[in-house]
Amino acid sequence: MRMTQATTKLVAVLAAVAAVAALAVPAAASGKGKAKSLTGTFRVTAGAAEGTSVTGSYFRMVQPGGTSEAGPFVPNADSAATDKTYTLLAPGTAGGLTTGKYQPDPSPPFDDTGNGLATAILEPAKFFGVGFAVSTNKTDPQTGTKTKRPKVTAKGSKLSGDLDAVSVAYGGQSFNQGAPKPGGERPTGTSGPTGTYDAETGKYTLEWSSPIVGGSFDGFTGIWHLEGTFKAKR
Repeated sequence: MRMTQATTKLVAVLAAVAAVAALAVPAAASGKGKAKSLTGTFRVTAGAAEGTSVTGSYFRMVQPGGTSEAGPFVPNADSAATDKTYTLLAPGTAGGLTTGKYQPDPSPPFDDTGNGLATAILEPAKFFGVGFAVSTNKTDPQTGTKTKRPKVTAKGSKLSGDLDAVSVAYGGQSFNQGAPKPGGERPTGTSGPTGTYDAETGKYTLEWSSPIVGGSFDGFTGIWHLEGTFKAKR
């Protein structure tokens, strides 16, 4: 009888410990739970470099035939980083990438020397002497295809979404840099968007890669890394 009582007490204790452990690892930490659409602005923390280390937001370009993990990457002579394959990004007038609506190219999208003029998402960044500008457009400037409003979804601490509307204006040409591409296609080299999100602090990372199809950079792939703090729409 004593043995049975001891066993019963042990089972109760183990059950209590398991319940506490379950509370200590909420769905958000495990990436489980119901998906939630994040509508607002993913405010961008500017890229910075210290030695060969890069923090904050940045862009890299993979040479044709390379991979996002191993490169080879294109060095940007105008980069402020020691590792010139990183182009540091800074927030634009809207503070970053907004979901649920477009942040389109201005008219005209270029100045007389081919610099991109969109400034809402990011400050135009110099790439071999010419500024590239990032926008999101209802109709993709390169392909003429209809796009969807940018969408990012959080499921626990994991981010996913649809950024097919992302476009870059550079050198008098427009290049789609969405993931997936307009129409839902994912040519080789497309990945994401993926990332992490802390619902308590709003801190996030958001990454995607998108091959350039056509134009003077055909076959190259853009890698985008944004990080900062998400601010929900009110």
